[in-house]
Amino acid sequence: MMGYSACIEMLFVPETDDFAQRIHLAKAAGFDLVEFWMWSNKDLDAVERALQDTGVKLAGIVAEPFAELTRTGDHDRFLAGLEQSRDVALRLGTTVLICQSGPLLAGVDRARQHEALTLAMARSADVLKGSGVRLALEPLNDRVDHPGYYLTRATEGLDIADAVNRPEIGITYDMYHSMVMGEDPQQVVADRLDRIFHVHIADHPGRNEPGSGGLPLKQHLAWLEGQGYAGAVGLEFRPTGTTADALRVMRGSLGA
Repeated sequence: MMGYSACIEMLFVPETDDFAQRIHLAKAAGFDLVEFWMWSNKDLDAVERALQDTGVKLAGIVAEPFAELTRTGDHDRFLAGLEQSRDVALRLGTTVLICQSGPLLAGVDRARQHEALTLAMARSADVLKGSGVRLALEPLNDRVDHPGYYLTRATEGLDIADAVNRPEIGITYDMYHSMVMGEDPQQVVADRLDRIFHVHIADHPGRNEPGSGGLPLKQHLAWLEGQGYAGAVGLEFRPTGTTADALRVMRGSLGA
């Protein structure tokens, strides 16, 4: 069954600066799942204790370091960090690591960058083999939030996952980013649901809580669940007011 995950980099931020305490606030708000971005700048002992004390599960974290995976010369650095990220994921009990492609490189043929990114994913699969941890490559929009980013189309991310064809490699499907780029989620996902390891949502414009903008998120989430998606849906949005108010709007909009 699909479940909502509170991204505690964006939710419960106005309420407390204590990062681990946000896990407790998420639990009090009715969440059984949380996620966050970088792990290297966190007190992992405190995070681990908070997860254990609340029974909340970790839906995903970012694979560090951020790297230019469109450039083969940066692959070894990323793969060394991926080993550490895998071990942190196992320690904290998550099976999803999220990574980004890096920038669109000036003066380099796009096909070469596509090949480099595909190679990075294939090599990453070898690092993760047998661990149970999976890597979810994340397409992002370059129209509003990430100018200069390479992987702006979820369809290309899925093509890369198909080309690698390993169970360790899929994508994070962010409906907000995808729809900002003009993609239709149902056409994007189509018959490749098995490549979707994680989902993110936010509304547009503003990247705020569902119900604050005009994206038909409820419709697309219902379709996704109807197709059999049973993973986490990360609430990666900026609350327009308090987190509690934003969650009320979100739940009213999505019927969650």
